[in-house]
Amino acid sequence: MKSEPGAYSFSDLIGEENSTAEWDGVRNYQARNMMRDDMKIGDGVIFYHSNAKPPGAVGTAVVVREGYPDHTAWDSESEHPDPRSTPDNPVWYMVDIKAVAEFERFVPLREIKATPGLEEMPLVKNSRLSVQPVTKQEWDIILALGAQE
Repeated sequence: MKSEPGAYSFSDLIGEENSTAEWDGVRNYQARNMMRDDMKIGDGVIFYHSNAKPPGAVGTAVVVREGYPDHTAWDSESEHPDPRSTPDNPVWYMVDIKAVAEFERFVPLREIKATPGLEEMPLVKNSRLSVQPVTKQEWDIILALGAQE
């Protein structure tokens, strides 16, 4: 999952009650479908700071609540309202995630792109999605990179 650190950082997630937060405000259909249909309780999340200098992976989280309607969509005062979405006919979904661990070392995007075994990651292929799938192999490689000192 990607977030701009100035908007919501991994430190912000850690600082939440129980280090848990709703991952709301996603307004992309492909990302919405992943959160609604694919993300399950217990699934691991790599938390990635986008639009940072440099961008990169900072830690891990876990899904603690599966996809459910994103109530911020029908809140006209939220950052990402969508008048098409209503409680009776939600368009957008979210999940809840809980911080697990900050990496011992930040893993910059340039290193992710240069690491064998990560060539097929959507992140490496310039995907702008805020929610992206990660294979078990990719997960293991990024966790190993984050554990190096």
